[in-house]
Amino acid sequence: MGGTNGKGSNNDFSIGEGFTYSPRFNFIESESMSVSVGIPLSIGVSASTSTSYDTYYGYSDNSSVGIIANIPLIVNLNFGRGSTKENRDKMGYFAGAGFGYHHGDFIGDFYDGNNNYTDSYSTNTFGPAANAGIRIGVGRKHRNIEIRLSYMKGLNENKPNTFGLACLFNF
Repeated sequence: MGGTNGKGSNNDFSIGEGFTYSPRFNFIESESMSVSVGIPLSIGVSASTSTSYDTYYGYSDNSSVGIIANIPLIVNLNFGRGSTKENRDKMGYFAGAGFGYHHGDFIGDFYDGNNNYTDSYSTNTFGPAANAGIRIGVGRKHRNIEIRLSYMKGLNENKPNTFGLACLFNF
């Protein structure tokens, strides 16, 4: 079979959307900053499609849809709004690093130039992870809206890059 057999390569692109729950524990705090450890867990649905060419089989078309989970353990430096419950600044920001695990269960529809078939498969990857973002204060209490960018570099299989953009409401 030519191409990637639909199971992904570092050249494939997929997009997903879902929900993020981001519990954290501050283990160092001051008036304007904190150091925290957290698990910004994301669960969602991902879809991808790709076309490749093999000199033996010709063109192959692959598409898949799946359920994904992204589970990083991140240590963050937090400044301004959202760094502590007592901080009332209008804006805040954070940056951190750690280690992540990414899992996906997929069903794919594949065409290899000769045959069309459906297959199910799972992928697992792990590697260093990082995130950064801003927090915008809303309301009179310590609530804020958080915009988070994240990245994880997989160390196994095809060494995939996993990027994320999340918008959270912290209460």
